[in-house]
Amino acid sequence: MITIYGIPNCDTMKKAFAWLNAHEIEYRFHDFKKAGLDKALLDAWIARVGWDLLLNRRGMMWRKLDDKVKINIDQDSARMIMLQTPSIIKRPVLDNGEELIIGFSEERYRALPQN
Repeated sequence: MITIYGIPNCDTMKKAFAWLNAHEIEYRFHDFKKAGLDKALLDAWIARVGWDLLLNRRGMMWRKLDDKVKINIDQDSARMIMLQTPSIIKRPVLDNGEELIIGFSEERYRALPQN
């Protein structure tokens, strides 16, 4: 089963949901705002794709960070920020059990198994 992680009111999440629904691909949605983010899961993601890919440097949450934090960002500080504020993670994170797809990419989604 595919799990898609993020927040429901994000435009990119809405694109991903619409694409998955249009292609009748079943998924489970994990809402960061309601369910939070497990430390072990984040650590597994970091091990698989790296913290830099997960950290959304284009969003509002990044812009709200103090400039000193942004300049000195590293894996440990990024991990702490992502745990405290999961909405700073690039969305969506799609886990199909074999790979993580970070962000919405129609090309990469096309490679998902169809029902």
